[in-house]
Amino acid sequence: QVQLVESGGGLVQAGGSLSLSCAASGRPVSSYAMGWFRQAPGKERGFVAATNWNGGSTYYADSVKGRFTISRDNAKNTVYLQMNSLKPEDTAVYYCAAGRIYSGSYYYTDYYDHWGQGTQVTVSS
Repeated sequence: QVQLVESGGGLVQAGGSLSLSCAASGRPVSSYAMGWFRQAPGKERGFVAATNWNGGSTYYADSVKGRFTISRDNAKNTVYLQMNSLKPEDTAVYYCAAGRIYSGSYYYTDYYDHWGQGTQVTVSS
């Protein structure tokens, strides 16, 4: 079983940056795709970014493209999300997820098997 723990959330002013981390334990996630999703109050959980098993391919929601960067360090069993130029609409709980996805379905929550508890990101205007 894979356990995921997010960290790095907090309160930041618009235009600022935050770096999220997701540490995996229980088993190596080097063979898993890793994704970040977010959920704002009253909204469904939506895709933010994902990386394939070795970090060679990355995928982003249009709303964060050019501002957010996903990366992973399989030796540390950790995935990261660097968030720059933050906007108030980025305010949400951010969740890390792991799934055995090898093509195509990185954008959908149903394809991920393991989820973290989430970390709050609040961007003030």
